[in-house]
Amino acid sequence: MHLRRRLCLVTVTHELPLERRTLHGHFSAALTPVLEVSAGDRVRFSAPDAGWGLVPPRLDGTRRDQVVERDPHLDSGHALIGPIRVREARAGGTLAVTIEELRVGGYGWTSAGGWSTPLNDRLGVSGPPEHVLVWTINDDRTLATDQHGRRVQLEPFLGVIGMPPPEPGVHPTHPPRPWGGNIDCKQLGPGSTLYLPIPVDGALLSLGDAHARQGHGEPSSTAIETPIERAQICIDLDQRQLSTPIARTPDAWLSFGFHTDLDHAATIALEAMLDLMNHEHGLERRDALALASIVVDLHITQLVNGTKGAHAVLPDGALTNAPRNRS
Repeated sequence: MHLRRRLCLVTVTHELPLERRTLHGHFSAALTPVLEVSAGDRVRFSAPDAGWGLVPPRLDGTRRDQVVERDPHLDSGHALIGPIRVREARAGGTLAVTIEELRVGGYGWTSAGGWSTPLNDRLGVSGPPEHVLVWTINDDRTLATDQHGRRVQLEPFLGVIGMPPPEPGVHPTHPPRPWGGNIDCKQLGPGSTLYLPIPVDGALLSLGDAHARQGHGEPSSTAIETPIERAQICIDLDQRQLSTPIARTPDAWLSFGFHTDLDHAATIALEAMLDLMNHEHGLERRDALALASIVVDLHITQLVNGTKGAHAVLPDGALTNAPRNRS
């Protein structure tokens, strides 16, 4: 099935309130769903920034107000909304999450250095102080200005869209997994659809970690971290069988790979792209690989979440004479 733009055919829209009961900071198949939906339904929601804030950080380094008190064991990760149970979802199937709307909050923050990571250690910035940029975002949510007067155009997206591992226990939110999570891909903005392998019956989808803008790789470990003022997604099921996420953006197909080794992550992403090229264009594997070397771009999604991410991009129109799979 060749998809240019996925549309919700069911018009039931659910409102998910921002409350303590709807927030969590870990993945677990044992979490109680806060909402149950049917395939094709829409969900509207808001959420704090990744650090559980709804107000900007203080430049003097003092602690800002939090939305809620956090459990040090269960809420050590991103502030996520959910989980959302999808009635028809079964383990082994594919979930399709379309980002229909995303309006970020009126502020953002970015930090660099001040703690030890392999990259910070290599760059010599692991020691104090932590460097913080605080951004003011304009009313029409197109421009961010930091405390030094520097401006960037916004390209908002959700950093975390995912489901829990099938194994029991409490799992951190920071590493991306085959079932999604902290993917941190700047191309998953409004108008894109993310396809995820479903790990558990009911899916148990969680979302959060809005970024107003980020570069590929996210080298400081943060983007412009911002709350979600308003978002709307469509949740559906798809017929394809996947072992790693793929995505459809307004102008390209994407495939993802995650692994502690970046070369391995890139190989997973490339393998998934060859499968996509076969599905979309009917290309034999060696032919797809030859053409991929010409028209597919491999990007570092992020380097900083322990499990590294890579994604392959096939732009629309790159294979203008290729036969298309219309099934």
